Amino acid sequence: MDSYRRKSPEELLESIDRLKRGLLTVYIGPVSGAGKTYHMLREGCARAAKGVDVVIGALAAPVWPETLEQIGSLEEISPLVWTENGTGMQDLDVDRIVERMPDLVLADGLAHRNRPGAPRPTRLEDIRLLISSGISVMTTVNVYELDGYKELAQRLTGVEVRCTVPDDTLELADEVRLIDVTPEALLSRMEEAKRRSGKDAPLLRQGNLGVLRELALRFVAEEVNESLRRYRRGMGLSGPSGAGEHILVSTQYHWNGSLYIRRGGQIAKRLGGALSVVTFQDPRKPLSKEGADFRRSMLKLSSKLGSSFEELPSPGRRRIADELVRYAYAHGVTRIIMGHSRQSRWEEWSKGSVLGTLLKKMRNVDLYLIADRESGDGSRIVTGASREGKRQEPHRRLTEDEVKEEIGKIARGRLKMFIGAAPGVGKTYAMLREGNDLLDKGIDVRVGLLETHGRPDTQAQLGRLPVIARAASEMKGALLQEMDVEAIIAARPEVVLVDELAHTNVPGSRSRKRYEDVQRILEEGISVLTTVNIQHLESLNDAVEQITGIRVRETVPDRLLRLADEIQLIDVSPRSLQQRMREGKIYAMNKVDQALNHFFRTGNLIALRELALRELADDVDERLESRSDSGSLRGPWRRKEVIFVCVSASPGAERLIRRGFRTAFRLKADWHVHYVRDGMDSRGDASRRVEELERLTMLLGGDFVVHEGRSPRETAAILVAEAGKAEATQLVIGQPSPSFSKEWRNGSLVRSLLRAARHLDVLIVADYEPGHAI
Repeated sequence: MDSYRRKSPEELLESIDRLKRGLLTVYIGPVSGAGKTYHMLREGCARAAKGVDVVIGALAAPVWPETLEQIGSLEEISPLVWTENGTGMQDLDVDRIVERMPDLVLADGLAHRNRPGAPRPTRLEDIRLLISSGISVMTTVNVYELDGYKELAQRLTGVEVRCTVPDDTLELADEVRLIDVTPEALLSRMEEAKRRSGKDAPLLRQGNLGVLRELALRFVAEEVNESLRRYRRGMGLSGPSGAGEHILVSTQYHWNGSLYIRRGGQIAKRLGGALSVVTFQDPRKPLSKEGADFRRSMLKLSSKLGSSFEELPSPGRRRIADELVRYAYAHGVTRIIMGHSRQSRWEEWSKGSVLGTLLKKMRNVDLYLIADRESGDGSRIVTGASREGKRQEPHRRLTEDEVKEEIGKIARGRLKMFIGAAPGVGKTYAMLREGNDLLDKGIDVRVGLLETHGRPDTQAQLGRLPVIARAASEMKGALLQEMDVEAIIAARPEVVLVDELAHTNVPGSRSRKRYEDVQRILEEGISVLTTVNIQHLESLNDAVEQITGIRVRETVPDRLLRLADEIQLIDVSPRSLQQRMREGKIYAMNKVDQALNHFFRTGNLIALRELALRELADDVDERLESRSDSGSLRGPWRRKEVIFVCVSASPGAERLIRRGFRTAFRLKADWHVHYVRDGMDSRGDASRRVEELERLTMLLGGDFVVHEGRSPRETAAILVAEAGKAEATQLVIGQPSPSFSKEWRNGSLVRSLLRAARHLDVLIVADYEPGHAI
């Protein structure tokens, strides 16, 4: 492993130099007013309370009243004030700061340009000097102030950006923290503070704020992904991490090469992942004129899509699959895209099959086979909107049921979720802070259930919020307490705070899960603020297990996220979270070492952070797209899709169902789960297994259908026929058994399906094997 390699003299000198440098922490947000300065000051005060010498170098004007309160007793080193076009500007007084030599300087506005004639042209250069002098710096920046995002932000929102910093600036940072804010919350702040102005008006429309928010989420997700790659390389790990997506298109210089690359680009964009293209070419054989033409067009398309393109020497047909496997693991690929095999069974046996070998050897990497156009009529590709994108005819009178449904939506309380990557990030703290803010505005706010876990900072944030007592019950001599839903409904507050949404209630409760209690409260017209961690989302259950090695038992259905009116991410870097753990701010001190060596390992926290960032970015994108096809960064999906999931009673069936749901959700598609029962499945255990699969499918909002079949070939015929009736465009199936003798005796359902479904896209979900690599 790289961690045991002896460091070179250059690396030793760099490590020693790093000891003398100050640290750089950057708070990044979507727009001014998101709360970056507030959190920077709050963190500065927390460091000062621990004996760190903290000073304020510059604060952006105007400063909100609640932000001013965070200054406390912090010393300020007056900035150098000047004017530009009648606007007051502030430069850091670097000379006085260096003379004062504090441990830490708080300086707003990383993208600020200094006055003409200043010793250094930008605040970035000032900060570089301070860091090299051994002074640590905390600073702030908006996502549209990064060079690479300026043009995109201007095109999408109309905002004019005068000052920017290079994209690689944040590589200097020791810690980057996203300050997330929902458009609704920011617009409320702006209206309340009367901060609307002609200059900022383009930013302050809800759609613009949503776009900038998604840009910030995706930017930080990419930064986190890069740190995860560095960490995994240092630990000698290969293969997919489980957090992000990396799509690899394997193709040849053929007429369908560009088609595969374009399709791969669509999928990568929709999944928010990276795209790579690889081809195999015998260096001893020159390309034909036609092949050279195909190569040029494929290179041009790859460049347009921002994809890497590699031409590898062909090792011979029987070894191409081995090379693909090695390449996939080395580059962290999560999905390989290629065409269907047209070989007969005899040709597969006599000449070797790339697909067959991949199915036997690949683990933890999915295969996606693109429909053979020559096998179908192509009628499935349309340019209309999906079923969710259809607009109701405004002049049509609503039915009685539709009227009731709309009235229910109007009367329902609002739901806001605070989501985080792990325990201890500050979700409950943020929820309590918002509850107190609402209380100060005269809104009736109560605490329905609070779990402080003995954390003093969280308990202190409770403030003046009234708490509704829990309901107590006795079981086997033990006193058990749960949220008193009936008392909450009877009290009828305007807003109630409910911690830990994924909690399972004690046996005998009216609702089995706390999220069901929350739904009842919402239906009574009471708004809810609640908290949840990303690992509790049902459809991410497999990804979380792949990352952490832990199967999370308490989950909430994904529809809860879609039900939420607002979702706010509470983002904290792994290093800060681990420091909180060591200080006893998350778990009791006797549990700290165990937590740091298991769930709170650095690799786990980085990957979970990326997972949370990407999931929320996707949610923001879906909300933008639901308002307007042109509002989403990923753009609309211009295909009408129907996802058809084929499952058996095998242990991996839940994985297929969750993958089918996530695929359908991202493509705004209908989805169905079909199970074919054979003669052995009538036993009690098998029947219970089918019930479990149906329950999961219904939880995620899909249809579950059971059929009868006697052999793999008959089962394949039934499934393909049913897929045709459902007008399916994509099959989702599991990886076939690696047992040759079992396939020889019984036949292979997967291989039978692949031969019969060449007119469909097929996603083959890989078996997951912890720690598998080559």
